[in-house]
Amino acid sequence: MADKPLSGLKILVTRPRDQALQLAKDIEQAGGIPLLFPLLEIKQVPDMQVLQEQILRLSQADLAIFISPNAVKYGMAAIRATGGLPSELSIATVGQGSANALREQGVADVIVPAERFDSEGLLAQLPDVAGWRVMIFRGDGGRELLGDTLKARGAMVEYVTCYHRSKLQLDVGELLNADAITVTSSEALSHLWQIPDDLNRKILCDRPLFVPHPRIAGLARGQGWTDVHQTASGDDGLLSGLLEWAKNHDED
Repeated sequence: MADKPLSGLKILVTRPRDQALQLAKDIEQAGGIPLLFPLLEIKQVPDMQVLQEQILRLSQADLAIFISPNAVKYGMAAIRATGGLPSELSIATVGQGSANALREQGVADVIVPAERFDSEGLLAQLPDVAGWRVMIFRGDGGRELLGDTLKARGAMVEYVTCYHRSKLQLDVGELLNADAITVTSSEALSHLWQIPDDLNRKILCDRPLFVPHPRIAGLARGQGWTDVHQTASGDDGLLSGLLEWAKNHDED
């Protein structure tokens, strides 16, 4: 069983379906049973005209920041449709997953945090932005820390909404059938918390929960989760956390 450390364990994967496939495959290869349970659905914005008008202003910008792999996917598709990235534009993102997605799109030079993969990490990495025009590609809503801090540092900030998130209606029975749960965003965790009733929520709190960021871990503990595992970032980090938990689970 050493080569199948997750053998027989049902692992809930809560990412949007098209982003969950690699982690599901990794879980299967480790002997686990991935349960695809997408908490959010990601779609392009319905009004592409507004997005295209904003992208036409990229030539006036000094820096474009992509908040997530979805921002890369939908933002870059719209940018390519309007002629591509300006050659002098600096590109940044908050995490390695988004940086890798940009590199796959042919963007070789990406500013990305060296350690902490979030807005705070990127802010520590950026040069003096006073007087810069910054465009932040993201979904609808989200944290304002990055934009607010850049404004306080003297930058002119414009948010570019390039995709929408919507909550899906899901079956609580499948949720409670899982041996462990993975969640990769605070918004997804909040939606997850709303699915069960009070009785089932108490049951859910005891399930091992794997999250890749201290902010999500803190939210989970505040909700009442009792077995929170903070992992390294990305699919590799989540998988490593699951494997370590399974090893200790077998030893108990």
